[in-house]
This record gives sequence, structure tokens and C-alpha cells, in this order.
Amino acid sequence: MQHYGVRDVEKLLRLSRATLRGLIAAGFVTPTRGPRQRLQFSFQDLIVLRTAQALLDARVPKRRILQSLRELRRRLPAALPLSGLRIRAVGDRVVVSEREGRWQADSGQYLLAFESDPATGELTSVEPVAEPAPTAAEEPDDWYERAIAIEQDDPAGAQLAYVRAVEADPSRLEPYINLGRLLHEGSRLAQAERVYRAALVATGGDALLDYNLAVLLEDMGRADDAVRAYQSALRRAPDLADAHYNLALLFEAEGRAADAIRHMAQYRRLTGGR
Repeated sequence: MQHYGVRDVEKLLRLSRATLRGLIAAGFVTPTRGPRQRLQFSFQDLIVLRTAQALLDARVPKRRILQSLRELRRRLPAALPLSGLRIRAVGDRVVVSEREGRWQADSGQYLLAFESDPATGELTSVEPVAEPAPTAAEEPDDWYERAIAIEQDDPAGAQLAYVRAVEADPSRLEPYINLGRLLHEGSRLAQAERVYRAALVATGGDALLDYNLAVLLEDMGRADDAVRAYQSALRRAPDLADAHYNLALLFEAEGRAADAIRHMAQYRRLTGGR
């Protein structure tokens, strides 16, 4: 299960640390403790936190929110519903609208990000989608295409969709690469490495996969591991110019002048002398 730290929650949900502490103290979520006793939140916790804050903004009583969130957790699946939901505060009640109909939750909601209008008490998913979510027969292509479509606006939702694509077809390379890249861009380096390593086992390897892993390992300060990953990429694709260039810089930093010169010469040959 993927976990998020306090900084991740602040960034993804745009909640201040004081607000986050208040939501925890109010009992909306109960995070676990990770390394060094740091708080860890599940993906579902993120949903609950964002929902709780939006409902508080809509002046729904805290008791009603707690009841609603508890019920909504029970009713909704453990995966992000990509078909879209709408949550309305009607008086002190919470009403959930979805494609199949409407139901009253003594609950909150289960989508990662919401926009709220405290004046109307209406919460709408950032990605309300009219078409149905991918069916088993349509996976994994539909999960993969969905992830690509929402990457810019909803990177966390895209990550989950890429996970679904991987689960549907573990031998398919592209979802691993894109998921690893998103995790890397989000500074979730250890998780990105696990994704790339799993992809190497499941797919048999690929030059771009090796290259992305090498860049990640560089960012993690693991130069020797990065060198091996770049070399693996070049065994699969000897004309991968950027791998030659990055290897040249790594070898230069290590004082391996001959290797650095050789790879820089290859890079220049492949790029027309640039």
C-alpha cells in the first residue's frame, strides 16, 4: 500500500499543517507511524481529509461529517472511482450522487480532490467524468489512457490508474514507466525505484526503463548503481545518446577520464557533434 507523509498531504491537498493537525485531532483519520515515528497516511486517508475539510467549509456539523465519512468508507471501493462523484451538503445531511443514482451518506466522499463552494454547500469532483469507468474487458488500455488524460490535473489519480493498468496486465511496460516517472517527479524516490525494479522482473527489461532507473539512482546519490543501469540501457540500445552523455559525466566525476572521453565521443557522434 502506498503511504504519504505530512508534506505530501500538505502539497496534494493544500492543507496547512495546523489544519491537518486539527482534522487528525477531530478523529477524521488515524494515520499510522512509519520510520522515525513519522506520520503516514493512506490514499483513502487523503480522500477523507479533503472531504472533511470541504464539508467543514460548507458548515456541515462535525458529528454529521464523522458519521458520513464512516459510512462512505464502508460503501465505496478501495480504488478511486474514476467515473466521478458529487457530494452535496443538504442542510446537515450529506447526499452522494453517482452515475447509478443518489444516496444519503451519513458520510463524506471518496475522491482525491474536490472544489467546494461554501455558499452553496456543494462539492464537485475536479474530474467529473460522464463516461463509465473502464470495465474488465477494456483493461488495461482504458486505465492507461485514462491515466495519461488526467496526469496534468490529477497526478495522484493518474498514479492510481497506472497501478490499475499494471494490475490488469503486469507484462505491459508503459504503465510502469509512467508511474515511476510520476513518483520520481513527486520526490517519492524509493517507491519509484520499486516500480522500476518490479517492471524489470515483469517485462524482461527495456532501454528506457533502465535509463529512467539510472536517472532516479543518480538523484538518490547512488552513482555506482546509476552507472550499472546506464550500461544496461546501452546494452539494449547502444545508440541512446543521453545515456552516453550521463555516463560520461559520472565517469568524469569518478576520475575515469578514458571512459568519460569514450562516452562523450559516442554522444557527439550520435548527436552530430553537439
